[in-house]
Amino acid sequence: MSNEKLLNEDLGPLSDNERLKGESNFLRGTIAEDLQDTMTGGFSADNFQLIRFHGMYQQDDRDIRAERSKQKLEPLHNVMLRARMPGGVITPKQWLDIDKFASEHTMYGSIRLTTRQTFQFHGVLKPNIKHMHQMLDKTGIDSIATAGDVNRNVLCTSNPIESELHQEAYEWATKISEHLLPKTRAYAEIWLDGEKVEGGDQEPILGSNYLPRKFKTTVVIPPQNDVDIHANDLNFIAIANEGKLVGFNVLVGGGLAMTHGDKSTYPRRADDFGFISVEDTLKIAEAVVTTQRDWGNRSNRKNAKTKYTLDRVGIDVFKQEVENRAGITFEPSRPYEFTARGDRIGWVEGFDGKHHLALFIENGRLLDYPGKPLKTGVAEIAKIHKGDLRMTANQNLIIAGVATKDKTKIDKIARQHGLIDDGVTEQRKNSMACVAFPTCPLAMAEAERFLPSFVTQVEGLLEKNNVADEHIILRVTGCPNGCGRAMLAEVGLIGKGPGRYNLYLGGNTNGTRIPKMYKENITDTQILEELDNLIALWAAERDDGEGFGDFVIRKKIVDEVIISKRDFHD
Repeated sequence: MSNEKLLNEDLGPLSDNERLKGESNFLRGTIAEDLQDTMTGGFSADNFQLIRFHGMYQQDDRDIRAERSKQKLEPLHNVMLRARMPGGVITPKQWLDIDKFASEHTMYGSIRLTTRQTFQFHGVLKPNIKHMHQMLDKTGIDSIATAGDVNRNVLCTSNPIESELHQEAYEWATKISEHLLPKTRAYAEIWLDGEKVEGGDQEPILGSNYLPRKFKTTVVIPPQNDVDIHANDLNFIAIANEGKLVGFNVLVGGGLAMTHGDKSTYPRRADDFGFISVEDTLKIAEAVVTTQRDWGNRSNRKNAKTKYTLDRVGIDVFKQEVENRAGITFEPSRPYEFTARGDRIGWVEGFDGKHHLALFIENGRLLDYPGKPLKTGVAEIAKIHKGDLRMTANQNLIIAGVATKDKTKIDKIARQHGLIDDGVTEQRKNSMACVAFPTCPLAMAEAERFLPSFVTQVEGLLEKNNVADEHIILRVTGCPNGCGRAMLAEVGLIGKGPGRYNLYLGGNTNGTRIPKMYKENITDTQILEELDNLIALWAAERDDGEGFGDFVIRKKIVDEVIISKRDFHD
């Protein structure tokens, strides 16, 4: 297939998002004018989409939407902001600044740790939006390109034990993020009152119409697949020699989002392109992004992600184009192995003698609950902590770089505020949900509010079947867009409607297999009945050390998904 054919293949008319981006004057639109409109708490049609490139989604509280409608009031419009924090590293001072803003200027008062290894503010009303951006800028944070058709927040393994290797990997995550950022001055002009520069905008990497769809990148250090590489478009797997980073294996084309009822959409594993030396990292990152920029589907946004481009043009053709653009030939991949992907909750000691405390934060929601003031507890730790804090891609928080003399004091604060609970089961630690109701406009079913009680019931099933010390990777999402990464779980629930989910089985513990639908559109009661039977079978007939996902594949309860385009819907 020639490059000309790839570029000119008839995919149909451009989507309206392409018009919107092209007419946006490099993402400015009329956002600044909309901010001055006090007659509504929301943004106009094009700006509703454009603010995503500035890290925000317009939302409303769906719990009170109907009541407001009865009162002839518009929905309670507000924005959710997602910060750009490559590798999830944040200083104690930055943490205290965002804690203060969340308490004083958001509707819910919480900080939400996300699967994109950053934090979100939920419920910021229009009069506070500009103040929010200026506060973030003052403390050294921004939200540029954390949403929209761009490369989003770059993830990095949170591993604090191999401190030197983690530092190198983290620095590359930061470099990749900076290299692939939009170059437009729109963010600074609108939110930070930056000087307007007429005609000065250029986007040499992203292009004037930016990417066809969102793009996600990770840097990961084996053996912990704690960023779920197969959920991402571009992945750099760190290869070390005697503790020093020498290069990366590059994986391209992962992604989990799909659309109910549309068999042209599916979750997909990333493909291994090969090894590169560390000095070629930015060239390869740019070449993958620009190839997807030029070859991605700009007609049908449901088929616009990199995973679909690879399946449409062919993996070898895409890889060859990346090599041509970068002027680099991939070497054969170097050996590596993933053995786990969760966070190691509790205290660990790094090679440098520093101590690190990984706190389990259920659903990533930091708020002061009765008898469990989590948000205050983290703030109290931040006031005395001399290291940094690391948000993980599993919605947890690491207090990193604690000196031996400070360990007891930090442990005491954490326990006093409910941040350490020795009774939390492995099942709960390995369960995760997206936000869903009441704030996400895409949610079809509950997820975050549903998960805690559902996990309690699953814990009961494990105990009933004498496997209480075991766990199953369990994830729930309120819709099929993939935010909770349920399509890499051993048991994945995808919201189908109020109180109803599609049940998927067959992922594995190290995150390298896509699960397959087992039952469609069933209630939580029906799901628990199915799991009760399956867990009983697993407990009785599993091989030594065999995980639940591997068991259901071996017993042919569901078929293995090897090639998603062929197997996922079959």
